[in-house]
Amino acid sequence: MEILWFLLALCMLAAVVGPFMLRRRGGIRQVAPGSPDAADPDTYGFARQEELDVRMPGPDQDLLDVLDVVQSTQNWKAASQLLAGTPKESEVRWQRVQAFAGAASLELAQRPGAGGAWLRAWRAEAPKDAGAAAVHAEFLVQQAWRTGTVGTDDFRIILEEARTVCGEAALLAPGDPVPYIVELAVARGLGYSHEQFDQVWAKIIDRAPAHMGAHIAALHFWCEKWHGSRQEADRFATTAAARAPQGSLLAALPLFAVYEHLPEVNLVQGFYRGAVVTKAVEGAMFAVHAARADDPMLAHVRHLLVLFLVRMERWSEAMHQFVHVDGHVGALPWTQNPDPAAEYTVYRALAVAGYEANGGSPATLLH
Repeated sequence: MEILWFLLALCMLAAVVGPFMLRRRGGIRQVAPGSPDAADPDTYGFARQEELDVRMPGPDQDLLDVLDVVQSTQNWKAASQLLAGTPKESEVRWQRVQAFAGAASLELAQRPGAGGAWLRAWRAEAPKDAGAAAVHAEFLVQQAWRTGTVGTDDFRIILEEARTVCGEAALLAPGDPVPYIVELAVARGLGYSHEQFDQVWAKIIDRAPAHMGAHIAALHFWCEKWHGSRQEADRFATTAAARAPQGSLLAALPLFAVYEHLPEVNLVQGFYRGAVVTKAVEGAMFAVHAARADDPMLAHVRHLLVLFLVRMERWSEAMHQFVHVDGHVGALPWTQNPDPAAEYTVYRALAVAGYEANGGSPATLLH
């Protein structure tokens, strides 16, 4: 019993001291905000915390323009036109469906009973609109995870409805993988058997075999905390990376698998410099360099790289990732935090401090 209490106390000590040690190592000295010695992200042209966009991982001006119109007028037609003109198998379509659903969900949270009326009108007035059905299904998924508790009747009822709407969306757009990608979250929440999950996954692979967003969604299912194991998640990620076509960001998928299995409290010295993390980070860095500059999933990988590069104290490389993603924080790992912008700016401040402590400056950081 004594050893159990000792280990518990050790874990609590690590949780408290760990972040402090992260800031102290590598010559970083924490000072009060506003101090003349404080590293200032503003000098690098970075956005202020209150200016960060938490809705998306990266820029999509067409989407932002349409969201502004839809939310200001409560008219859904611009959203319908945008999705109708977005290729079915593209990563952008999946991201836009998520963004529209998230906007409606957030509206409803802010104005219960009234928010998101444009989505309800869209479904009622255009029942054969495939985009509306996909957004509605994703909206229900987000509502279940946002407002419900896993395993409760309310949670299951919402996800059962989402599964029904996924089926409707799939019938309205036979070649579209998005309804099945939405169903991956339903599968996780309702606890599909591996055979049931594989049936959904096969439909996605038939339609979009290299879809990075779909692979990230599927990876969640195979993780230890859901319906798989560390080994199954790693096998899924490494297999996808090995089969990835040239220039595909699927080569970065093992880093997402490592992230999903990070220890809540790290008691292993040098964990982030170990072989497993280093190999996954290098694979993701290779994928980023090989990917198209306009790949819509590039920002997702860069955001996750930031977390690992900061924890590895690879300050210069972290700063170069910040240059590319700054302004948007709607991606892992920040969205796991109740305040994504605040979490992001903590890591950005650490990167700036570490970069400057090792001789870096705005003049040496290429944009």
